[in-house]
Amino acid sequence: MKLDTVVALVLALLIVIPASAAAWEPTKPIEFVVPAGTGGGADQMARLIAGIAEKHKLSPRPLIVVNKAGGAGAEGFLDIKGKKGDAHTIIITLSNLFTTPLHTGVPFNWKDLTPIARMALDQFILWVNAETPYKTAKDYIAAVKEKMGKADQMKMGGTGSAQEDQILTIQLEQALGLKFTYVPFKGGGEVCVNLVGKHVDSTVNNPIECVSHWKAGRVRPLAVFDTARIPVGEWKEIPTVKEALGADVHYLMLRGIFGAPSMPKEAVDWYVAFLKKVSETPEWKKYTDDGALKPAFATGPEYVKWVEENEQLHKELMAKGGLLKK
Repeated sequence: MKLDTVVALVLALLIVIPASAAAWEPTKPIEFVVPAGTGGGADQMARLIAGIAEKHKLSPRPLIVVNKAGGAGAEGFLDIKGKKGDAHTIIITLSNLFTTPLHTGVPFNWKDLTPIARMALDQFILWVNAETPYKTAKDYIAAVKEKMGKADQMKMGGTGSAQEDQILTIQLEQALGLKFTYVPFKGGGEVCVNLVGKHVDSTVNNPIECVSHWKAGRVRPLAVFDTARIPVGEWKEIPTVKEALGADVHYLMLRGIFGAPSMPKEAVDWYVAFLKKVSETPEWKKYTDDGALKPAFATGPEYVKWVEENEQLHKELMAKGGLLKK
């Protein structure tokens, strides 16, 4: 073999091998969009993930959490929809991934984004202020029925209009023949603060959004909207809605991650691996236990199938509740 041929081969190897071996990774800060207000479950989860990434050096660039709550999350969804091919923008999704476009008609669908990973499924609890006399869900529902149609009709606080909290409130009304005055707030943290302040009579907050107030003795959990009790810690003592009231009203909310439209596959692979590492840390385990989230890590076809099924479920629930855009 001629010398010039050997040199050419060596140079080719020096160029090709590093290029093929070098996996994609972020080259600038990652914008982590939260389509909800500060203090709620999505905001807390996003900030936890960013903190875990920094603590364990899981990302070469930091994750910068940005709240874009306008229009029941539409602001955040439309923002990321407009960043086609962007490998440095991701969004944490609640079930407003489905409810916001179904109720408002905003030109957005989850198929506009790139599915990355389902991190967990979140539960809901019926909460009242701890200073009220209601020790059980039956006590509270009896009081709700007594005040129906009156000036002091019971107020149910929740995150947003026609979102998960209102869907659950309507389900409870329809199952038990109730009527609440539904009061929407920007985020779950604000919802629980208003329960503590007695501006509403009850809420259907996620566990993580009210747990600190529960531990401080300010609020009282009455029932869990799930098919079984929460199996960890003191949460075990809270009965299901079916146990407490005889009505099988249950609902689980998505805590998932999506990327911008047409995100490069190598970037998706990096985020999947990154989020898997996050889910295996002790901080994540403590977070899911303390906040009563159901670990449910899923990616690829499994994640997409779940999203497809739950989009249909939300169409049915919202149609039943009269919440679909007409």
